[in-house]
Amino acid sequence: MYQVVVGVLLVTFVTWIVHNTSINLAAQGKTTGFDFLGKTAGFPIGFSLFEFTRESTYWQAFLVGITNTLLVAVIAIFFSTIIGFTLGIARLSSNFLISRLATIYVETIRNIPLLLQLFFWYFAVLKAMPAVKDSFALPLDMFINQRGLFVPRPQPDAQFSWIYVAILLGLVGAFLIQRWAKRRLEATGKRFPVFLSSAALMLVLVLVVWFASGAAVTFDPPVLNRFNFKGGLELPPEFVALAWGLSIYTASFIAETVRAGILAVNHGQTEAAQSLGLKDSDRLRLVVIPQAMRVIIPPLTSQYLNLTKNSSLGAAIGYSEVVNVFAGTALGQSGRAIEVIAMTMAFYLTISLLTSAIMNWYNARVALVER
Repeated sequence: MYQVVVGVLLVTFVTWIVHNTSINLAAQGKTTGFDFLGKTAGFPIGFSLFEFTRESTYWQAFLVGITNTLLVAVIAIFFSTIIGFTLGIARLSSNFLISRLATIYVETIRNIPLLLQLFFWYFAVLKAMPAVKDSFALPLDMFINQRGLFVPRPQPDAQFSWIYVAILLGLVGAFLIQRWAKRRLEATGKRFPVFLSSAALMLVLVLVVWFASGAAVTFDPPVLNRFNFKGGLELPPEFVALAWGLSIYTASFIAETVRAGILAVNHGQTEAAQSLGLKDSDRLRLVVIPQAMRVIIPPLTSQYLNLTKNSSLGAAIGYSEVVNVFAGTALGQSGRAIEVIAMTMAFYLTISLLTSAIMNWYNARVALVER
């Protein structure tokens, strides 16, 4: 009975909110609906993964915002995970210098607000770079200056699509090898080199398809002209600052998560592995880390979610993510605050739920099953 009463009160409250909002909007002469998404946006976007002009629609602006957000989030998650795991293990190193340096990094970076760090990387580092004519030359035909990072643009030919097919077949083969090796280990107790075998299979498949199809990839390097670089791929300073800032900031929290997970593993497990003659690297890779992952995954999921939502701070340095493009410029020009904010919230909610679902699935795979 209490649940029915609470349900009725909740439905009544939501209905009242919607009705009251409609009355207030009508009194102000404002209309509601999502028909504005098909109208011309009328503003440019500096950085996008596909063509966007002033004649593009608000819906295309929304797509640009979410793709830019996903791009920086995926890149930052990748690098923050690598840096975080490295630092977490380094903090437990027996080498005094390595452990102290890792501790200094973690305690410094995670105690400085992320927004200030983004301002530092953007204004104090990237915007302080030399002008285009005095660009710093980096290896592999890369250049960096006030306008961003310029890298060669890969240009695969039409036959390169067969390489993607080969990679897909290699992933399927690696999955089958992993399942077979697990059954073999349970039946005989003999370990099979899954990683090396999978890597060799994928390499052989890619090379065979590469030579059989005649696929080729050329690189269009950036070339300095009179006023700017021509060719190549330009990564604006806003993107570089946001991706780098998110990576090193989140890495400091991931490092503590990894350190806690490793310390949660009973020391007897390490001693047992040592008594079997395993080297330090093998003990960490085969015994400690697999057990520590059961402790690491849940808080690691939270860090991934925080990183994705923290990408909205890119609006402070002018990066064209969804809050800046859609909840900022598009909202101001269209005047559809409720619809714009609702779509932006729905995007973040969807990405968070998908990330949680993937990480929870992986967590269930590594969880300890009691018999």
